[in-house]
Amino acid sequence: MLLPNLRKAVTSPRPLPRRPRISPSGAVFSLAPDRIARGIIGRESPPIPDALVSLSTPIAARPFEGRGLTCRRGERLVFEALDFTLTPGGALLLTGPNGSGKSSLLRLMAGLTPLLAGALTWDGVAVADDLGAHRAHIHFVGHQDALKPVLTVTETLAFSATLRETTSERVAPALEAFHLTALADWPCRVLSAGQRRRLALARLLASPAPLWLLDEPTTGLDEASTRDLLAAIADHRGSGGMVAVATHLPLPIPGAAALSLQHFAPRRSAA
Repeated sequence: MLLPNLRKAVTSPRPLPRRPRISPSGAVFSLAPDRIARGIIGRESPPIPDALVSLSTPIAARPFEGRGLTCRRGERLVFEALDFTLTPGGALLLTGPNGSGKSSLLRLMAGLTPLLAGALTWDGVAVADDLGAHRAHIHFVGHQDALKPVLTVTETLAFSATLRETTSERVAPALEAFHLTALADWPCRVLSAGQRRRLALARLLASPAPLWLLDEPTTGLDEASTRDLLAAIADHRGSGGMVAVATHLPLPIPGAAALSLQHFAPRRSAA
């Protein structure tokens, strides 16, 4: 049975499960390492080296590649024979009309959707060899924000940080980066759609991961918040992180490689 109140769950002495729980809805997720997380909220975090406190901490990223990727959703073949490469500091913009497979490709990258054909690799090592380790290297921000209504803004980020065993000192800078400091003690249930989106994106900074997979991340953001997101992406790339972004709007990410999904539409058989 699912616990009805996450505030109780995270302060319980019972250990969190080792295996990651991933929503099929495409919501934001963070994944814990193998060590058991305890006392996530309301207890002092263990000391963390100062080098981890900065939001621009260098990230041990490795090349992430896909070769010959083919995806089927239901009875429909979405795309086929798709290749991509992301190297440390790199960015990939996924474009194309609705239904071309932008979200599907991100879900493949995240390990949420199985490949019909092809392979994903980290530095030449197949993702399929250790899917749990792969998921621990990524942040996926989908169409839903996945916020617990009973938790405050600060508690939400502290929970995410503790799952990755990251210092809680990253929480305050993450709040500031997305202009959420004034809302720090607000419960998530009272946040507007734009505020919820900014909080979902602030997780990226509160609990770092080498690869960010962002599906229409500017949805619900005003111009100022979009600039905050672009600044966060630039800082992440500057520290060696990688980003793949699905978007239907122009998003000025310097040096980003463009991948148009319509170029990988399945070939129709001749009648």
